[in-house]
Amino acid sequence: MDAGFEELTAVDPPHPGPLAGVRIIDLCRLLPGGFATALLGDLGAEVVKVEEPGRGDYMRWQEPRIGRRSAHSWITDRNKRSVALNLKHPAGVKALYALIDTADALIESFRPGVMDRLGVGYEAVHDHRPSLVYCSLTGYGQTGPLARVAGHDVNYIGRAGVLSITGTKERPTIPGVQIGDVAGGAMMSVAGLLAALLRARETGEGDHVDISMTDAAFALLSIHLGDHFADGRVPGREDFTLNGAYPCYNVYECRDGRWLTVGAIEEKFWLSLCDGVGRPDLASSRFDPGGVEVWRELFRQRDRDDWLARLDAETCTGPVNDFAAAVVDPQLSSRAMVLEQDDPDAGRHRQLGLPIKLSEHPARISGLPPGLGADTRAYLEDAGLAGEEVDGLIADGVAAEYDGASRSAEASPG
Repeated sequence: MDAGFEELTAVDPPHPGPLAGVRIIDLCRLLPGGFATALLGDLGAEVVKVEEPGRGDYMRWQEPRIGRRSAHSWITDRNKRSVALNLKHPAGVKALYALIDTADALIESFRPGVMDRLGVGYEAVHDHRPSLVYCSLTGYGQTGPLARVAGHDVNYIGRAGVLSITGTKERPTIPGVQIGDVAGGAMMSVAGLLAALLRARETGEGDHVDISMTDAAFALLSIHLGDHFADGRVPGREDFTLNGAYPCYNVYECRDGRWLTVGAIEEKFWLSLCDGVGRPDLASSRFDPGGVEVWRELFRQRDRDDWLARLDAETCTGPVNDFAAAVVDPQLSSRAMVLEQDDPDAGRHRQLGLPIKLSEHPARISGLPPGLGADTRAYLEDAGLAGEEVDGLIADGVAAEYDGASRSAEASPG
């Protein structure tokens, strides 16, 4: 095992996560819903991924690959089980309802109207199983003039106002991380679904969790919107403290072409920074837009690691890591945010760690991504379908099996 990476090791006896006993039907495709249900699986939920036979979630086929699986699928499909059903066929919908009868929640990411046309929209499912929590994750939500309009992250964060304060004065800059998709949509889905599950456990009443990635991106503007509501000011790019207007909160290129971050907003940290760079005379420049260029010239005088060695823990400074540096960063390594995992096909490879830390019932990675349809028979029979009925669904192409997937032992990051 490479130094700095914690190994996924078998746990004996197993420690169930906090969501043990919760079964979630996952009808999502692509990143936002897939990442949300992966996090729920990390926390112990049993996630049953229902996919189209022969094609499955599009994430399965994206490059690059680790062994036979997409590298993307390694993240979004870990801990899950796969059932392949054709929901455009009445028998496939009937089989899905049988699965719903065994579940606590369902999450889907189709545009509004698609699930209704398939016969498994919220109202139909709620009438069938009132206790089920039904989560819909879409670009614009279930209502509004754009509800059925196509879009992607850049459209959501543009409309929500995020792009208007991101980038340089010359132009907006597309963030390197999908803010609406992941920081907004996936996380809000997890929060909303868990809240509804808590209520359902207490009352027996399910709910429809309606998550819009545009709403979620808009909500991430929280304190900025508070300022706007207070005085009506419309901020721009590089126009306020937290987006690069001032020396105290900025990024600076160093002599070797590498970059460092400065987040010394508070006076005590700013004064420590000024002392650390040997320029106490710059103390008055903290909120001076004209001082940014002075600090840029200053940091260009030394290599980045030389600066970081001179600046103590009270200066709010750090590196701008690329991916190769981030995965071996001592802080992230100490928090087991990069793990190593064995797979009979792919061998040993690195895996994203667990961002939610719980001391008594920790999150865990409990299995490799399943092959498409690897669990079809087991879950349909568990839902009450007879073996010969499952055989018929498979023969008719309504369901599909795959017996080539392998699974790891129950595993945890130590």
